[in-house]
Amino acid sequence: MPEWLVERGIGETRAALVQDDRIIAAKLAWPGELAAGAVVEGVLASRASGSARGTVRLDSGEEVLVDRLPRSASEGAPIRIAIHRARIDEGARSKRAQGRPTDESLRPAPSLEDRLKREGHDVRVVPRFPGWSELIAEAFERQVGFDGGTLHLSPTPAMTLIDIDGTLPPRALALAAVPAIAASLMRLDIGGSIGIDFPTLQDKADRRAVDAALEQALEGFAHERTAMNGFGFVQIVARLEGPSILHRVTRHRLAAAARLLLRQAEQVGDPGAILLTVHPALQAQLKPEWIDELTRRTGRAIRIQADTALAPEAGMSQAVPL
Repeated sequence: MPEWLVERGIGETRAALVQDDRIIAAKLAWPGELAAGAVVEGVLASRASGSARGTVRLDSGEEVLVDRLPRSASEGAPIRIAIHRARIDEGARSKRAQGRPTDESLRPAPSLEDRLKREGHDVRVVPRFPGWSELIAEAFERQVGFDGGTLHLSPTPAMTLIDIDGTLPPRALALAAVPAIAASLMRLDIGGSIGIDFPTLQDKADRRAVDAALEQALEGFAHERTAMNGFGFVQIVARLEGPSILHRVTRHRLAAAARLLLRQAEQVGDPGAILLTVHPALQAQLKPEWIDELTRRTGRAIRIQADTALAPEAGMSQAVPL
């Protein structure tokens, strides 16, 4: 049976459900973020008269949308809230975190490892697992190939859109895309509102065949789904507690690239110092404490060399003589 493997990386924690050396589902957490499961205190910053909704301003300055406010809660008063959805950055704007008033004790959000255990999964911490670089490459490219076509993934403020492109006849293309769609939703941890733009299928029997294939492919993936309409569009709504891997990489490309480079540097096997060759924009993302941690983990000197000829997100790690 597949099991969840967890890497406690530099600047992030990665989790992957691995089967036959392939990641079939994944999750990603960055430390220091306000995440689902945390209980925090702040001040009720705003509340419309007679409404049970408002905003809470935390000590960090971050604002959280809240609902189910008691009638006694007034603007400017301290309030304790439980976070049930983290902030999600999308394009030029961010969806604020969401929470609700609570009497629970203050606590940080559970770690990714603890969250998986609470959901009843078997979890094993490992130095590394296969396939992570390939998964992040899919998120960077926002494309997933399949036999006969390509999925184009677009995280928008309204929903994550999946467009299907290929040369097969429409029915065959739609059916061939279904397994890739199901795999991508789980591999990139995509939730919330998801729109899939299939090729237009005029025959109702063809649309029903795609609906049936989707139902089978998404078995075990908690969601609600519309039937395909006459224009080939299907909408899926799934649980959402924070940004997907696709959202993170799309909105914070350099930050994600820096973390991936450090993971690769940890795996350099040849003797000598480790040289990181990066574009200056990527170099700016390499926090001093991350480099210190890389030094501690590898027991080797770390050198950084800027190269403006590289793409901003490009970086290389290699062993060089001391």
